[in-house]
Amino acid sequence: MPRLDVREIPPVNRHDKIHEAFDGMDPGETLTIVNDHEPKPLYYEMAAEIPEFDEEAYEVRQNAPDEFVAEFPKSED
Repeated sequence: MPRLDVREIPPVNRHDKIHEAFDGMDPGETLTIVNDHEPKPLYYEMAAEIPEFDEEAYEVRQNAPDEFVAEFPKSED
């Protein structure tokens, strides 16, 4: 499954990189994002704009104060 650590990417460029990675995935795959904050704005953006984003299967966990790991699944249909 694709994994993208965006903590070293300038914030202004993060969403573009994430969208590129998500677009390149096959249906049924999940993109794992490692971020320095909970990616709620990204979740809402993808839920509103990306029909293939399976928002019901989205998960996020906080592993450290500056480490959030979010799973962005791509629906199979």
